[in-house]
Order: sequence, then C-alpha cells, then structure tokens
Amino acid sequence: MEKTLIILKPDTFEKRKVGATISRFEDAGFSIVATKMIRLTSELLKEHYAHIADKPFFPRIEEFMSSLPVIVMILQGESAIERVRNMTGPTNSLQAAPGTIRGDWGTDMMLNIVHASDGEDSAQAEIKRFFSEDEIYA
Repeated sequence: MEKTLIILKPDTFEKRKVGATISRFEDAGFSIVATKMIRLTSELLKEHYAHIADKPFFPRIEEFMSSLPVIVMILQGESAIERVRNMTGPTNSLQAAPGTIRGDWGTDMMLNIVHASDGEDSAQAEIKRFFSEDEIYA
C-alpha cells in the first residue's frame, strides 16, 4: 500500500468543500492514516515550496497558504500517488477536466483546492515534513 500527502488549501474552506473533498478520496477507497489542521508558517512554506521560494510570485502563494488553517492528510491505498493526482487533475484548475477536484471547484493555478504529492520521493519527504511517525496510524 502506497501513501501520499494532500493539503486541503484555504480555498477549500472558503468554498465549503472540505467534507466533499475528503468524501471523494474515501469513496475512491483511500484510507486516511493521518490528519490534522494546522496554520502554515513562513518557514514551513519556504521548505515545502523550496523549488519556487525564490520566484517573484512566491509571496502571493505564501500569503494565500497562510491566510487560513489547512488540513494535511496522509492517504493510503493501491497506487495512491498516481490515483490521487488523477482525481485532483492538473495544477492549473483552468486545464482540469470536469469530474476532477480542481476541474469542479478550482479557480486557477493557485486557487486549486488541494495539493497532492507528485511522486514517491516527494510524498515521502512531504509526509516527514508534516507528520511524525507517532501521528501516522497505518
């Protein structure tokens, strides 16, 4: 069984789609093996988005991602990383097909409802970034 990390972003709360988003993952057969609501700090955001933290648009992302609490979750299931990515759709919600989470509820590149790990290495690193071993129930 594979594990992946998702973050329900501030726009998920603003659009009141937290329960609906979690239900989609559960209905697809994923197990939630860790979850918590947190406020993302500047330090944590710079670590999580290290690949773009030096870009001119990063302050806007940082402001948005710290504007409200988020829910971080670890989902577990067969081919979890690929299946979750297929369910969420492309990062740019404008390119996401109807029926995907971002296609149904996202607005654009940043307001896209959910972050999902994009590969095995990133999933492992992100899980360690947000959860200690004793917070994971799998």
